[in-house]
Amino acid sequence: MSKNLLIAAIALLAASCSNQSEETVINEGKSAPVYVHVNDFVISLEEGSGTQPMSRAAENPATYSGVGAMTLAFYDEEGTEVYKTTQIKSNESTYTVFGDFTANLKIGHYTMVALGYGYFDGDVFTLTSPTQAAFTSERPRETFSKVQSVTVTSASPLDLDVTLNRINAKLSIQSTDGRSASAKKIRTTFAKGSKSFNPTSGFSLTDAGFTQVNNPSSAVGTTISVSIYPFLYTDEEEMDITIEALDADDNVLFTKLVEDVPFKRNYITTLRGAIYTAAPSAAAFQVETAWETGETVNF
Repeated sequence: MSKNLLIAAIALLAASCSNQSEETVINEGKSAPVYVHVNDFVISLEEGSGTQPMSRAAENPATYSGVGAMTLAFYDEEGTEVYKTTQIKSNESTYTVFGDFTANLKIGHYTMVALGYGYFDGDVFTLTSPTQAAFTSERPRETFSKVQSVTVTSASPLDLDVTLNRINAKLSIQSTDGRSASAKKIRTTFAKGSKSFNPTSGFSLTDAGFTQVNNPSSAVGTTISVSIYPFLYTDEEEMDITIEALDADDNVLFTKLVEDVPFKRNYITTLRGAIYTAAPSAAAFQVETAWETGETVNF
């Protein structure tokens, strides 16, 4: 081979390597639009099994009143948050179609976290990782979650249809007596569970319990109903529940302790009894354990 031909071959090889290097850098930097559509919330965990969860219907997020906000986040393989946004149903400036999201992600592997939850003025909700989220304001809300792996392989758009599942339990407190004029609030204390949860597993992060205060709007002399959505540490838990009637200055008027109340995720436990009277408590407690009609505890 002549000297000139050798020089030409080396130049071609160098140009080829340079082009391959540039192409690798370009591919690594490419991003793709990822469209996430939350179609509905699957509210029944055991459809057709003979059990009775909170509801048997699937609901569209735009019409289901129990969900007022949705948060979508993506985390890379190192656990770094690369995208997060929240839609507030009552604030139309936060979305075009409630439940539809668009995220631009680079080629790679990700963990997607999609959450739908109740939202009211004053609520504070935080999502810090696929395994940590919490309501840091007073009340936990009805919450639906979906966590899954997502891989972006090219710059072509990626469409994802996502269905969320409810992950907390529900406590319904129903009085059998009318609210007295001095009773302004109901304070409920859970001995277990919490307001924080793992979006991946759906279980609470701690089992230390929490307290929630409700301000029933029912008229004096009428019965009241209060709903609370605890996150459980295991799929089923028993715990003591303390119900207190408070006056406007948070002085305790009446206290009822209901022991060993059964809970199950995605099921309703109902506590029904006199709240605004000083009648003996423990002797009147009655526990029904038929899951097919939910849990009702009379006191």
